[in-house]
Amino acid sequence: MEFFKKVPNVRFMKQRKIWYAISATTILASLLAIGIKGLNLGIDFTGGVVVEAAFPGPAPLDATRDAVAQAGYPDAQVQNFGTSRDVLVRLPPPPEGGDANATGRAVEQALRTVDPKVEVLRTEIVSGQVGRELFSKGIQAMAITLVLIMIYIALRFRWKFGVGAVLATMHDPLLVIGIFAITGMTFDLSVLAAVLAVIGYSINDTVVIFDRVRERFQTMRKSTPEQVFDTSINETLSRTIITSGSTLIVVVCLFLFGGEALRGFSLALIIGILVGTYSTVYIASGAAMDLGVSHRDLIPSERRQPVDDLP
Repeated sequence: MEFFKKVPNVRFMKQRKIWYAISATTILASLLAIGIKGLNLGIDFTGGVVVEAAFPGPAPLDATRDAVAQAGYPDAQVQNFGTSRDVLVRLPPPPEGGDANATGRAVEQALRTVDPKVEVLRTEIVSGQVGRELFSKGIQAMAITLVLIMIYIALRFRWKFGVGAVLATMHDPLLVIGIFAITGMTFDLSVLAAVLAVIGYSINDTVVIFDRVRERFQTMRKSTPEQVFDTSINETLSRTIITSGSTLIVVVCLFLFGGEALRGFSLALIIGILVGTYSTVYIASGAAMDLGVSHRDLIPSERRQPVDDLP
């Protein structure tokens, strides 16, 4: 299946420096936002109080949020958990010296003002230390992933391709995290999982293009590297658009209809897919070309046969 009736002829590499400038600007803005504003970390990372309850019928989320806010917890996160009857209330940790158990009891009372028949299934106190460890391990997972990706690409292709792939792979999660820092949206474990998924999605698209580049370097021996990269990207463009478009449709549906629990996760994926699509073309491929990838890197040199001077 092809998106275009015939292979397009877009000169992507000619435009790469414009996209370098756009990416550099957005990454700088992301780093400033992360450094100055910081991330609005969720309870998964900061610790807090979690109350799970079951209503006799579909849970009235808006009324539940209002009741919890009137009880003195306007920052509480209220969302469905499992079925439409089950509700999960997440609250930030109480101030220093505060009683987390008293917070849980106050939320239980607020829930019973919404429906006296509500059943509180559990009240759990999440340690802030555990949350910090989860955040630290998540960052370590991202760093290890980037190193392994560079090693894999360098072994499968050449180190120049590996550098280009890692630059694009670092670029995508940085922009996703930066947008969460700028908007102040909650950054929790589900968003971190989406960021790791974006890394995998981005590198998959990059490998497809690099495979075609390697093939074209062997068949287009008289062409310049820029022509080879442009041809390879144009030949895989249908696949890129169809894959990104179909994935984007699913993720947008999750964002619109998946409820509050999946809002951050789906938004991170939407941003990552859009950013990853252009970074694969302009950042990964452009960086590899600017590092000097040529025919000599991908076409094995012919070994000269030893001359036999025997009669």
